[in-house]
Amino acid sequence: MSNSTGQRIPVNRFGLTEVYSPSPGKPNVDVVFVHGLNGDPHNTWTSEHSNVFWPAQTLPPVLEEEKARILVYGYDADVKSFTDGASKDKIHNHAEHLVAELVANRRIRKVLDRPIVWVAHSLGGLVVKRALIHSSEIRGVKTEHLRSIFVSTYAILFLGTPHHGSDIAQWGNRLEWICSVMMPKKVVDTQPQLVDALKTNNETLQNIDRQFIQIMSCFHIYFFHEGKPTNLKGTMRFIVDETSASPTVQDVERAVIQADHSHMCKFENENAPGFDLVAEGIQRYAEEAPAKIRRVWEREKKERLTVKQGDLEERQAELLSDSVKPTPPSDTSSFEGSSLGRQPKALPSAESQANFDERYTLEDITNEKEVA
Repeated sequence: MSNSTGQRIPVNRFGLTEVYSPSPGKPNVDVVFVHGLNGDPHNTWTSEHSNVFWPAQTLPPVLEEEKARILVYGYDADVKSFTDGASKDKIHNHAEHLVAELVANRRIRKVLDRPIVWVAHSLGGLVVKRALIHSSEIRGVKTEHLRSIFVSTYAILFLGTPHHGSDIAQWGNRLEWICSVMMPKKVVDTQPQLVDALKTNNETLQNIDRQFIQIMSCFHIYFFHEGKPTNLKGTMRFIVDETSASPTVQDVERAVIQADHSHMCKFENENAPGFDLVAEGIQRYAEEAPAKIRRVWEREKKERLTVKQGDLEERQAELLSDSVKPTPPSDTSSFEGSSLGRQPKALPSAESQANFDERYTLEDITNEKEVA
């Protein structure tokens, strides 16, 4: 990576790398970039002509007032990583790792409630979708910190991501085209089984699409499609056409970037086709996000308190029920008329006693409400 002075700064091949943070002051929003098939957290976003890594060089001046922190995420994105193993959904594995790493990065900095804006290219959009599905499904008290990614997400910009997957055969074709463009030719030619594996896995990819539809209304969405075809073995073809990359959905933004599939995410300067569209979207979302995500978190915390209070009342009811159970009569005939002959009071059962050790009490909840 190179900063504005041209000095190269290393980007981690795997995991998160913070490539820009505003100074002075704390960032107000996190912008996270996720590459796609056979991509790289640096090369995917770097112009081949000018060597400009635009997330760190061209974008920060646009977000100066919004005080955005910018991160890129890298993961093993070869074809095998997008196909199922014998018993594992590998895209789900990528999604879990992305959520865990981003939560850890933000938890250490005490900013779990900071808004998030995602930028994803090609099949990287599927990883982001799966990550948000995974985060949204978490309800346990011990893992609720992982749900913070879903709660904090304000917007997603999808660059050339295939969304429309109702035709399974067409899905297979699109995936094969993406492989041909994003993978080295020698791999496509010498290892066709990898491409076939991705094509046969299209049902899993479609399921991600269907599940995401259930939660997408929670976010601002911006679809971008390629405006120029790619030379694919002598045939000019749109790798992910407008119908797939920018489906017509109510209250969702759509735009075209005048570049082919692999270059629509590489802006050599601020005048490059599509840069203003993408940068303006990120800027607008970064400006809107703090106030709106703050309200989302207020609702989330109230719901969590309500659930905890309901659980506590249920446990207290069980405790009360245990404590009033009649004690079996004991043989006191030998002690009639003496104080030793009185019926002893029952001690709480072991289960009842354990309930007193619950993490949350009504007093805790009252205090939490007062603090809120």
